[in-house]
Amino acid sequence: MQTTTSTPFGFLGKIDAVIGRTEVWILGWGIILMAVNTIANVFGRYVFDQSIYFSEELNEFLIVIVTFMGLGYATRKGIHIRMSAIYDALPIKLRKGLMVVIAATTALVMAVLAWYALEYVQKVASRGRITPALQLPLYLTYVWVVIGLTLASFQYLLTAIRNLNFAEEDVYVSYLEVDSYEDPETAAAIQRYEESTEANK
Repeated sequence: MQTTTSTPFGFLGKIDAVIGRTEVWILGWGIILMAVNTIANVFGRYVFDQSIYFSEELNEFLIVIVTFMGLGYATRKGIHIRMSAIYDALPIKLRKGLMVVIAATTALVMAVLAWYALEYVQKVASRGRITPALQLPLYLTYVWVVIGLTLASFQYLLTAIRNLNFAEEDVYVSYLEVDSYEDPETAAAIQRYEESTEANK
């Protein structure tokens, strides 16, 4: 399965574009900082016989950021794992309808998870716990879980909204990404199936 990108439109498209650029910036710098931190720690350990005392804690913090910010990014790009054998065999309008249901349900689940994560962050913040090495408030680590789940919920909601336009023939796996196939043989087989289905009506 491959997705192709359509042009963003309207106010929602502008919001999505801003969030997308922010996610890319955070993910890019998060990965760069992890790499620099790890290399510096290895260099210090083997050259100066002295590890960076906060290196492991910093990497744990960055992993949480990259993981949960990546959740929204993967949803935006439509590259999340999907089980689509039955879905692919359906006519186009049924696929659009099913995508609306799937995306709306997933948006709701992500929103509920974000709410519970927010409650947990509030509990951690109220206890005033700090990290051992960097001496930072512990809740700063977990707040990225809330942000990531919220962004994923927003992306799935946009997907549901985009697919409500049944006048469009394309099915969208995200707000911008059109559901399509890279393999021409597979695409041709699906097209023949759809044509035969239409002919039998």
